[in-house]
Amino acid sequence: MSDITNTEEDGRDERHKARMVRKKEVVDAKIASAQAERGVIVITTGNGKGKSSSGFGMVVRAMGHGMRTGVVQFIKGAIPSGEEMFLQRFPDQCAFHVMGEGYTWETQDRARDVAKAEAAWEVARQMLRDPSIGLVLFDELNIALKLHYLDVDTVIADLRARPAMQHVVITGRGAPPALVEAADTVTDMTPVKHAFQQGIKAQRGVEM
Repeated sequence: MSDITNTEEDGRDERHKARMVRKKEVVDAKIASAQAERGVIVITTGNGKGKSSSGFGMVVRAMGHGMRTGVVQFIKGAIPSGEEMFLQRFPDQCAFHVMGEGYTWETQDRARDVAKAEAAWEVARQMLRDPSIGLVLFDELNIALKLHYLDVDTVIADLRARPAMQHVVITGRGAPPALVEAADTVTDMTPVKHAFQQGIKAQRGVEM
């Protein structure tokens, strides 16, 4: 019985090795064929949690590589987030701008929200014109576009006019189709379950 078990284990190990050899060949070929190097547009959208968290993670990653970064935070802003409080400690590496007074259901003033969004986009446009900034995050920009606070065609034109090696990360629900088409990488976050649905409030370090 022991000999049979050992034989089965040997066979399983050999099959695994053969699969990994084939997989490595496929992965290596894909890596070899992807040699272009330029700035990319990354969008994280959808109803699931983690869109902004992903974007801020990319900002920190870029800073870890010594890159200068910029953040413009649309829609949010009434309560300083943990990300804002942390990144404000590194003004030489991260230019951080918050649009205004908070979520649209709190402000309840569309004209004021539009004015704030337009002013925030002017800050974003300056970042997009600065070749010394390697990565910019436009947090919740998709919401501002979905609510028509900003013109999507103008935003896309500004994105396309940026420095060749500058990366742009955009977050928020409801990414407009035209922006999705213009992007290089798009992820749709799908919710499975959320603590808030169980009556657990937003907490520091998790949601803020």
